[in-house]
Amino acid sequence: MRKKIIAGNWKMYKDLTESAELLGGLKARAGEIPSGVTLVVCPPYTSLALAGATMKETPIKVGGQNMSEHDEGAFTGEISAKMLKSTGCEFVILGHSERRQYNGETNEGVNRKARKALAAGLRPIICVGETLAEREGGVTESVVGTQVRGCLDGLGDRMENVVVAYEPVWAIGTGKTATPAQAQEVHAFIRKTVEEMFGPSVAGNLVIQYGGSVKPDNSADLLGQKDIDGALVGGACLKADSFMQIAKSALR
Repeated sequence: MRKKIIAGNWKMYKDLTESAELLGGLKARAGEIPSGVTLVVCPPYTSLALAGATMKETPIKVGGQNMSEHDEGAFTGEISAKMLKSTGCEFVILGHSERRQYNGETNEGVNRKARKALAAGLRPIICVGETLAEREGGVTESVVGTQVRGCLDGLGDRMENVVVAYEPVWAIGTGKTATPAQAQEVHAFIRKTVEEMFGPSVAGNLVIQYGGSVKPDNSADLLGQKDIDGALVGGACLKADSFMQIAKSALR
């Protein structure tokens, strides 16, 4: 049985003081996390070291929201895999739709970052998903399939450490959510694509998260689907109570 992974993407929220409060609240409730669930917090870079130190003696993992494809060098404003690791990170989000939209990230670039992350011992959470226009145009599978193949190319021998997150762009921060059936359909398609790439064993063990306006009132229905193995949570992860409710709904 695939372990559920619930990751919270804080995006550009929470300064150091606010981060300490949220992290403290989660740490205090770490005992509530079901044994079959891995909880991951992904704060801004400025709070990663604090998160790593706070969660060190807990089951809660820490992840970055992005990283460079370079090991080091004259790349002002960038963060390397080694730097993330030094703060206590075990995960890193790659290819989020906001990075693709605002920073021009490509499948090929995400693939290069994923290789660097895996080489450094980080587990990449690789995001894929279609826009509203693409869904309405009937090309969801074409778009998502191209993203999956491009981002995962050549990772076959390290796929046990890869997580894929399906995030329909039209459902991120909009309050709209894919129905459980809609989400399951695309998750099954992603698993089928990975099976074509790397075989049934890799596909069967791959953790595929759903992301897009996941909240406590819809998480159980989404996470109860056959091919949905977790969630990449946005706004609802910014409060300890709602994030913990989602984690506890994962195994209902």
